[in-house]
Amino acid sequence: MYKEKTVCVVIPCYNEETQVEKVIITMPAYVDFMVLVDDQSRDRTVEIIKKMQENNKQVILIEHRINQGVGGAIASGYKWARDNKMEMAVVMAGDGQMDPDDLPALLDPVVDGTADYSKGNRLFTGEAFKKIPTIRYLGNGLLSLMTKVTSGYWNIADSQSGYAVINRKALKLIDWDKMYKRYGQPNDILVRLNVENLRVTDVPIEPVYNVGEQSGIKIHKVIFTIGWLLMKLFLWRMKEKYIIRDFHPLVFFYFLGLGFGVATVFLFVRVFVIWYLTGHIPAVNALAAMFSFMSASQFSLFAMWFDMEANKHLKV
Repeated sequence: MYKEKTVCVVIPCYNEETQVEKVIITMPAYVDFMVLVDDQSRDRTVEIIKKMQENNKQVILIEHRINQGVGGAIASGYKWARDNKMEMAVVMAGDGQMDPDDLPALLDPVVDGTADYSKGNRLFTGEAFKKIPTIRYLGNGLLSLMTKVTSGYWNIADSQSGYAVINRKALKLIDWDKMYKRYGQPNDILVRLNVENLRVTDVPIEPVYNVGEQSGIKIHKVIFTIGWLLMKLFLWRMKEKYIIRDFHPLVFFYFLGLGFGVATVFLFVRVFVIWYLTGHIPAVNALAAMFSFMSASQFSLFAMWFDMEANKHLKV
């Protein structure tokens, strides 16, 4: 137990035979259970976990019959934590990229009751750019910016960090069967937490790389996949939070911003096509394009501002 509260650590595993034993051995003593979820590994991961189970009753193994992705593995672990009445559940990767020394700082805001969900932020440290591979650092920054708009947590960064602690209240509120099951899980959960009006905080952690991990992430594919997911999640959040569960006029501002944005693209394309074909710029068309651009910008910025105000009570 940590400060009189039960803690279980959910560890999604997929082909982690070189790392998983170290993750189990280095787990802090105050952790009550380690729930290792094997997502149909093709190596010796399950064999190693079962061997560790023989001498450690804290180790719980869940085996997926079919591969569900890292999000699916985390959901299985969260459901175990919920059903076994754990007061806090932590997610740590099976590849050793999450430092156990950072765990108390993540647990404290949840234990103190100031946050329902705390997550690691590797971008706080000045060493982040040096330690994180450049393409991942830039991709993370872009996705973090997009996730701010999508989730409504404007103060949260490093959206792709999966090192997180969640309390029992949130474990019970969220439908884990509906959570996204692939690499967009950290983005998806932030949106679901926001719809439930749960408090989220960032905690500075050290980025850990080159410890023997093997990443299956293809950045050029993940950017577009998660980008598309974020668009769908944004629309879902607008519907759930500001139309179905409550009402806020910011949805009209976003809608008008989108409408004028589409019109802006069309009008500017028309300006340049006519300019190319005739050699002159149609004045009325150019004015309409500029008016549309300014309207799109203003409506979108006001919508973001309203969203920030509507969610400021969730800031820790």
